Amino acid sequence: MAKVVSVNLGLPREVEWATIGRTSIDKTPAEGPVAVRALGLDGDRVSNRKYHGGADQAVYAFAAEDLARWTERLGVPVAPGRFGENLTTEGIDVNEAEIGERWRIGTAVLEVRSVRTPCVEFKRWMGRSGYDDRAWVKRFAAEGRPGPYLRVLEEGVLQAGDAVEVLHRPGHGVTVSTMFRALNTDRTLLPRLLEVPDLLPRAREKAERYVRDLAEGREDLLLG
Repeated sequence: MAKVVSVNLGLPREVEWATIGRTSIDKTPAEGPVAVRALGLDGDRVSNRKYHGGADQAVYAFAAEDLARWTERLGVPVAPGRFGENLTTEGIDVNEAEIGERWRIGTAVLEVRSVRTPCVEFKRWMGRSGYDDRAWVKRFAAEGRPGPYLRVLEEGVLQAGDAVEVLHRPGHGVTVSTMFRALNTDRTLLPRLLEVPDLLPRAREKAERYVRDLAEGREDLLLG
């Protein structure tokens, strides 16, 4: 059964290595029910609101199966919440979820909305957590399994052990992994994003610009 194995929360804390002097990536598993609001989980708050948070990045999910793969690669256990995810899942391939797919967890309804892009803050956090962070951003991106950001369609309450019930799958076939690769490692996939209804504006703009440049034969820009 697909389920949540851990609900992870973190509040901003001051650290010298963070770009803005504080971070919320250090998350701890919660005990008991957690309220789900439009902008995230109670007890969890974004530090850098310029690049993170908001309704389209309200909740971040990552699979326990992928944490296990990273444990094998890194040779050190990667515990739930270590990658800064709010929900650690089991029994569902969150990277094969389609953009726009809807899940019920507890009494909340969440929608797969976007993808995480690794950043230097993530690399620094890995290094300070005792992991090999050499070329971390590149290594993480190469996997193409970033986990999805979720939008809250119906507020509610969830907790560890709750089932992840897929309520709706759009059927266009554009998955979390597809979107990540299109935006980060394989621009030839960008046109596929236009198959997604209600695509994030920034993603749509990037995909439309690529298609336009392709039609105009602007190879120099396509390679940039």
